[in-house]
Formats: sequence, structure tokens, C-alpha cells
Amino acid sequence: MPLYQPPNVNQLVLEQFSLKGKVAAVTGGAKGIGLEIVRGLAEAGADVAIIYNTSTDVEKTAEAISKVTGSSLRFYQSTVERDAIDATVQKIVADLGSLDIMVANAGVCENVPNLEYTENSWSKIMKVNLDGVMWTAQAAGKVFKTQGRGNLIITASVSAILVNIPQTQAAYNASKAAVVHLAKSLAVEWVDFARVNCVSPGFIETEMLSTQPHELYKAWLAMIPGGRICHPAELKGVYAFLASDAACYMTGANIVIDGGYTLP
Repeated sequence: MPLYQPPNVNQLVLEQFSLKGKVAAVTGGAKGIGLEIVRGLAEAGADVAIIYNTSTDVEKTAEAISKVTGSSLRFYQSTVERDAIDATVQKIVADLGSLDIMVANAGVCENVPNLEYTENSWSKIMKVNLDGVMWTAQAAGKVFKTQGRGNLIITASVSAILVNIPQTQAAYNASKAAVVHLAKSLAVEWVDFARVNCVSPGFIETEMLSTQPHELYKAWLAMIPGGRICHPAELKGVYAFLASDAACYMTGANIVIDGGYTLP
């Protein structure tokens, strides 16, 4: 079966961006980049399942976004371990009737000199950033194959294509490089029933960044040609684009959004 083509390729361009009638799910969707992805998909018309591990105000957040957008938002507490995320995806489908878009966004980062890694500190990163993406993809992919159509979007990082300095984060870098290649592999393997793409953000103003030492923040800012750190809301548009029919011929891509950081 060829890659999905919308029934009307001449549809007005803004209509192609609409996600009305679609069901989306976002891991790590209660804060940071994930929260803005949820907001963007809901603003485009999708009903959205927020998948989160720890959060104190996810219900309030979901209600606030639903009130503004008119979309239905639900929330599901889950890890991204294989059995847990599979059960959560099945619950989402049972509750909402389908799953059209899955965003594998959950991620963690730690700065550790390579010679100081232990099996536990290494696997802590890989368990979420690589294994978690794999199991999220697998759970969603089963649904996509049954439905005959689906859309997987993975949050990677500029760390997938360069080595960030001056911090030492070999596990994080390796995990993000791996998920980009995983996405490319799945884009080919799943071409008859799903599109698979990545977004690779640069430095984004999130808790993951703000908790780093100030001297690191200053060093990163000095290396960004754009001259500023990105607000997470500036990313929501690209996820809505990839989720929509406006990107219907795009699969296996990795979109870098970094203010020019990877250019010099």
C-alpha cells in the first residue's frame, strides 16, 4: 500500500492543517515542551490524551486548555515502560474511539562524565529516552496498523546530530541519536499504515534547562546565532504541521528548530 494521500490534495491550505476529528496522545504532556504540544494539537482541533508520570495540576491544566480550545482533553498517568504504555494506549483507544496521532515526547537528561557512568545511571537515561520511545511507538503502531493509518512524532534533540558542550551527557546524546534512526527505520517499515517523523529542538526554556548551572546557560546562549533561548510555545506549530495532512508526504524527516545553533 502506498503512503497515505488525502482524498483532496487541492484542499485549501489552512484546512489541511485542521486536526478536527482526530485523537492525539502526548507522552510527557503535562509540562514543558509536551504541554505546548498538547496545547497546539488541541488548538488545531484534536482531542488530546495527556500521558504523564508525575504532575500535581494536570487536571487543572487539561480543563484550562479545553475551555480555550473547545477540544476534549483527558489525562492518563503512566510510565513509558512496555506493558504500562501499551495498557495506557489501549485505554485511550477504548475511551476516545481511536488514536490518530502519537507524540513520543517523554525524556530525561543528566550531565555525567563518561568514566563515572554506572549501569544504573546509563540505563536511567536510555530507559526513558530510547526504550520509552520504542515501547510508545510499538503500542501506537499496533493501533495504527489495525486502523490502517496513523502518525507518530518523536521529540529528539539537536544532541542527535552534534555533541553539546561544555556539558558531558554521552547517554543523552546517544539516546537522541538512536531515536532519530529508530524513526527513520519505522518510517520505512510502517510506510503502508503510518508516517513517522522527528522534531529536534535546540535550547528550549523548560525546567530541564532552567535547573542547569547558570554558567552553562550563559555558554549555550553565546553559541546560538539567534541570540536567545526558545520559548516552548514556539514549537507547537511544527508538531501540529507534522500531525496534519499538510505534511502528508513527509515521513522519516528530522526537523531541527534551534535558532541556528547547529549551523556554525
